[in-house]
Amino acid sequence: MSQNTDGLCQRTRDLFAGPFPGHAIWMDTDEVVPIIESAGGRGDFTVSDEPVELWLDWAVGNYERRLARHEALGDDAVPYPMLSTGTQLFAAAFGCPVHTFEDSPPCALPLVHTAPEADELAIPSLEEPPLSRVFELGRLVRERVGPDIPIGVPDIQSALDIAALIWRKEDLFLAMITDPDAVERLAAKCQKLLIAFFERFHQELGEINYCHCPYAWAPPELGVWLSEDEAGSISTSMFDRFCMPWLVDLSERFGGLFMHCCANADHQYASFARIPHLYGLNRVFQEPGPGPAIDAFSGHTVLMQAWTPLDDAVAMLEMARPNTRFLFNMPAQPLDDARRTLDALRDACAQHEATFQEQPE
Repeated sequence: MSQNTDGLCQRTRDLFAGPFPGHAIWMDTDEVVPIIESAGGRGDFTVSDEPVELWLDWAVGNYERRLARHEALGDDAVPYPMLSTGTQLFAAAFGCPVHTFEDSPPCALPLVHTAPEADELAIPSLEEPPLSRVFELGRLVRERVGPDIPIGVPDIQSALDIAALIWRKEDLFLAMITDPDAVERLAAKCQKLLIAFFERFHQELGEINYCHCPYAWAPPELGVWLSEDEAGSISTSMFDRFCMPWLVDLSERFGGLFMHCCANADHQYASFARIPHLYGLNRVFQEPGPGPAIDAFSGHTVLMQAWTPLDDAVAMLEMARPNTRFLFNMPAQPLDDARRTLDALRDACAQHEATFQEQPE
């Protein structure tokens, strides 16, 4: 990495787990090629059986486009290649059929409907498709970009989120009441697969980034990243039983945790806050907006705000507490518009930082 990149890595590391360096701003580029258009329109590389080499230029090209945008703007980003996939990856590894679309990423279709069917499932092998294709493409990307550039993971979902794709959801929710032990057994299999995948990914590819959503970075020693979206569909007591043990286990095993949650899950904030070393939380806010998250997580968890219009980001800064920390992952814009957005948001961040002197945490 360049000296400048090393400095940005340390700045982001401090944002999550060190002395406050100021809010971070990551500007994405409007030139990224989405997965549905990758490899000449072939779509998700883990669904296809064509050679993964066909996706190498897509993965490296998106990295180079993000790197060029960062160099043009001088924002806080640490660009990296992303091995992006749809949400179906781990459920498909268990055997779920996959439905493909013309204009959006693929999705998994349910595989089981009952507890006995779920109990029959074996933990998938990392040596077989679709998971083996992730490592295969990762190795090719590593050869292309060299040893020092972090490589990002595919879509990562929590143990319960994967289970909710495998087990038809309406049947799964009933089983949480009628046969909760069976739900826990399936989630345990999903958890074991996740752990094996995280460890293998690090072992195979060296310098990595566990983040899949949003476009962000943190060093692997600060923990793994995942989506926890079923939290919005269940009660706090169900979250404590079916989600919390797996999240705590991952955080303790890997040194911390970062979460994406786009569900209607404000009622879970107290539970989220009990996860040890929850360094970052990316929320897609519904009503009543960002206020409850700012109140719940200021002082111990960075709010990673993605796809947020400039006016909304400035409003969040005006709502922030003295010890609130933000990582703003701004929506993709043409270069000149992105430059104006970055300048305006930096001014707003500077005003917030000048107004408050961060209190001890």
